[in-house]
Amino acid sequence: MIGFETQDVERKVFSILKVLNDSREPLGARVIARHLKDLGIELGERAVRYHLKLMDERGLTRTAGRDGRLITRSGVDELGNALVRDKVGFAISRIELLAFRTSFDPERRTGAVPVNISLFPKERFARAVRAMKPAFAAGLCVSELVAVAGEGEVLGEVTVPAGKAGLATICSIVINGTLLKAGVPMDSRFGGILQVRNRQPLRFVELIHYAGSSLDPSEVFVRARMTSVGEVAAGGSGKVLANFREIPALCRPTAEGVVARLREAGIEGLLLLGNTSEPVCETPVEINRIGVILLGGLNPVAAAGEAGIEAENHAMSTLVEYQSLIKFGEL
Repeated sequence: MIGFETQDVERKVFSILKVLNDSREPLGARVIARHLKDLGIELGERAVRYHLKLMDERGLTRTAGRDGRLITRSGVDELGNALVRDKVGFAISRIELLAFRTSFDPERRTGAVPVNISLFPKERFARAVRAMKPAFAAGLCVSELVAVAGEGEVLGEVTVPAGKAGLATICSIVINGTLLKAGVPMDSRFGGILQVRNRQPLRFVELIHYAGSSLDPSEVFVRARMTSVGEVAAGGSGKVLANFREIPALCRPTAEGVVARLREAGIEGLLLLGNTSEPVCETPVEINRIGVILLGGLNPVAAAGEAGIEAENHAMSTLVEYQSLIKFGEL
């Protein structure tokens, strides 16, 4: 049986590994401590240095440069096998963190937007683009704005590995972030599979609650090939990735204004805004709140998967500057 002290140490190790895994460069104890504080974890520089020494001995990290550390392959594996209780709720934490870090100003068209990163085999990327085209054309995305990078190049905080082509698609969290900046709190409830009939949203047929999940629901559904985005793009009926949120009813006018400004900047994503306390797509809504249905940013990538072109997806992955994005049609 694992003692409480051992569990506490393992949680700290897990947190440090997450920080190192998200960085392209070696990090020292001081920088790691600062990143941990941003995540709500109070661990001083001296304590971080102590844990790094232990992690070096376990082969989870290695020194790089004068005082920096890099995560090792063993560290990446350990991160994937970390304590389940520490990973439960990771999805909602990631949403909240990315929403807070979103700095996009729809009026000035500047700032950072949250994105999903999809890594395709570079020799199949051109075919993937053709497979995704109908989904983008049908508006089954958050935005037609994307970013592309080749092997060794960087998308936000993600370096594209050898043999891969990277595609960044705007994530629906951009709506969370811009609403947050406007003073509108958004409660992210779950991600799911939304049934569409005659181009109208009907009901959620599968769902995963963010608060109880260590994985992003969209990644799970895409990997399991539970969508039929291509059919929706072609005929208007099928199953797509979507997310369910709630906002306070009093915030509706402000939310509508923010959504309108986002639309002018080429960012859509809002599929349905319900009425106060009324169910949306057969999903109950809390009293004095409004249900919101957002399209999943990975829908075009799901369409490529349906065509047999699979990608390694990292949903809710990082942020990129809005001005670095291009229209999908320009690829």
